[in-house]
Amino acid sequence: MKLIDTFQDEHVLIDQVLGSFRTYIDGLVGGTADPDDGKRFVAFFTEFAGHFHHDREERVFFDALVTDAELPGDRGPVHALAREHAEMEEWLCELTPFLEQGPQSEDDRVRLRALATRYSHALWRHIDAENSVLYLEGAERLARNGIRELPDRPMREAEAAAREDGAALLVRYPPMEDVALTRGEGCFMCRAHGETCGGLEAEWWTELEWEEFFMR
Repeated sequence: MKLIDTFQDEHVLIDQVLGSFRTYIDGLVGGTADPDDGKRFVAFFTEFAGHFHHDREERVFFDALVTDAELPGDRGPVHALAREHAEMEEWLCELTPFLEQGPQSEDDRVRLRALATRYSHALWRHIDAENSVLYLEGAERLARNGIRELPDRPMREAEAAAREDGAALLVRYPPMEDVALTRGEGCFMCRAHGETCGGLEAEWWTELEWEEFFMR
């Protein structure tokens, strides 16, 4: 599915800019990064990751899973990942004043680091959950219902500008890898698993799929 391939390509950039963002935070707290670049990171995550990427996931892909594949929208993977979109948007709003104005005190610097870590960890794990579970399983279930492609839309001007800024920020602040975060594939690695989602098998599998599983 071309749209899924596009989403995954966008994930690569978002993943990299998250690493660049964490490098920037270290520099901002240490007084070596340009405070004006904070606004550019906010624009990237708001316009490109949020208004463009997450919006299309919800309005096109998630909607098709519920409408065409008849999967639940009020529980399970679709509900959990849409809820994470909203949660991360709220966390970005908490970060924004520190990034637009810069940390003014030691307490601000401590708070900024904590918020940036929480946001980046959540989005990195969200990307892993979508890449390894939702996209693959969702596309398969849509195909079973005769849906092999979904519509897309071009980037709006602000979204395209934010994407370009993100690419430029990657050069200015080489991405770091957070060794404190364990990443991986599968439902059991998703932070929603066991809390707001029972996992793919519990939420999506049909009786036939369970029968086939036990017959292997």
